[in-house]
Amino acid sequence: MIKLFRLITLLEGSSYLLLLFIAVPLKYLVGDESFVKLLGMPHGFLFILYIVFAFVFQKKMKWSLINFLIILVASVVPFGTFYIDKKYLRKII
Repeated sequence: MIKLFRLITLLEGSSYLLLLFIAVPLKYLVGDESFVKLLGMPHGFLFILYIVFAFVFQKKMKWSLINFLIILVASVVPFGTFYIDKKYLRKII
């Protein structure tokens, strides 16, 4: 199950970066909203999965409240989920 969480972490982070640095600039610079519509729903779904898995693993891994909050906040910081994968999830496997 940790491998699935790692996959979701990487996909969520990648979708966020694509949305933030490609889709949104295209929307406002070129007026093309298609990439935002294309990436928005999958990113939202991955974001929710990330949060759910974080809650599940918080109990399993007995993360402290501070570590758990860092893991949650990382989902809204660009490149944050990649940090979480490296710092918290890789060493579990």
